[in-house]
Amino acid sequence: MKTISELLGEAAGRAVPVVRGIDDDRLGDATPCSEYDVRALLNHLFLVIDNFRVLAAKGTPDFSRADDVVTGDWRGRFEDATALLVKAWAEPGAEEGVAGGMSMPARTVGLMVLGDLTVHAWDLARATGQDFEPDGDVLAELEPGLAAMAPQAREMKVFGEPFPVPAGATAFERVLAVTGRDPGWGPSRG
Repeated sequence: MKTISELLGEAAGRAVPVVRGIDDDRLGDATPCSEYDVRALLNHLFLVIDNFRVLAAKGTPDFSRADDVVTGDWRGRFEDATALLVKAWAEPGAEEGVAGGMSMPARTVGLMVLGDLTVHAWDLARATGQDFEPDGDVLAELEPGLAAMAPQAREMKVFGEPFPVPAGATAFERVLAVTGRDPGWGPSRG
């Protein structure tokens, strides 16, 4: 079994090119997350990455920040932020015990940020006309992990209701569906 840090490294390796591929003129485009356009989703993802880095160090996160960080060299800062996230989860003890202010097992919290990084990379890719395929090891951890978290995530309004997918759906389509996403979403379909 790979560590959360190793899995986050794989996920970041897939997410960074998507973020680098976003043109500024696409920042107002719709995403599969109906409450976010591309800019808002990027701001959310930066906030998630920063806070889950704090959680890896057993700190208390602050999810209330609402800064617009999509300015200047935001693409380079995203790559730096994901590298810091990977490093934080590689620290001795990061996966042990309870993670910071969430009062949940640290590995579960690590799987949460792994899910955010992977699923939101798909959201951004889909919104901006890019291809995205998650790492196989990441997917192998996410499918059972997110399925187990789904009832509580829906209760907390983090996931939508599961989207129905056909019996032959791929593992990633099932991951997207469990979070409430339509795996066939496209900008023209909204």
